[in-house]
Amino acid sequence: MFKFLCKFFGVKNKAEEESQENLMKKFLIIGLGNIGDKYENTRHNIGFKILDYLAEKEEVKFSTDKLGDVASFKFKGRTFVLLKPSTFMNLSGKAVKFWMTKEKVQLENILVLTDDLNLPFGTLRLKTKGSDGGHNGLKDIQKVLNTSNYNRLRFGISDAFAKGRQVDYVLGEWTDEEDSKLDERLDMCMQIIKSFGTGGVNNTMNTFNGK
Repeated sequence: MFKFLCKFFGVKNKAEEESQENLMKKFLIIGLGNIGDKYENTRHNIGFKILDYLAEKEEVKFSTDKLGDVASFKFKGRTFVLLKPSTFMNLSGKAVKFWMTKEKVQLENILVLTDDLNLPFGTLRLKTKGSDGGHNGLKDIQKVLNTSNYNRLRFGISDAFAKGRQVDYVLGEWTDEEDSKLDERLDMCMQIIKSFGTGGVNNTMNTFNGK
C-alpha cells in the first residue's frame, strides 16, 4: 500500500533514489575498432588499444559477451563499463545501443573513443557533440542513437597519406616513431576517461583538451 501511495503521489522511496543515484554513477566507455588479429595494431583500432591499456592498468579482464568484449572496474565510487564492439566498425551503433540498454547507462554517460584523421598524431580532443567527420563508426552510432549529441574522445592519427590511400593508411600499422609515443598518449587517455566519470565532461575538456 505504501509503495502504491508513493507512486500515486510521485514520491520516491529511499531505495528508488539510491538506485537512480547509482545509475548516474555508471559510465559506458566504447572503444571503436575491428575485431581480428590483422587489425590489432592498426590506427583505426586506437579505441580498442586505449581500452586494452586501461584494462591492464586496472587489472581487469575482458570477457566475450553479446555484440562485444566487456570489462568493468570501479574508481572513486563510479563504475566504468568498457566495451569493444564485435560488430566491426561500420555497425558499432548496434553494440552501443544494446549495452546502453543492458547497463541502463544514460546518453550523457557514454564516451566513444575514436581515431581522427583531421588531428595531428597523438592530439586528444574531447567533445560533447559533432559530425561523424566521415568516420563510419561514428556515422552508425549517430544513426542508431538518432543523435549526434554524445561524448566522444578523438585521438589524432594525422593525414599523412597519399591521395587515394586513406583506407590503406587507417588500416595500416603505427610507424616506429608513433609506436614509441603511444604509451604516454594512452596514459593521458586513461586520465581523461577517469576524469570524465568523476569530474564531468566540461571540467575534463577544460583540463585536458589541447594537451
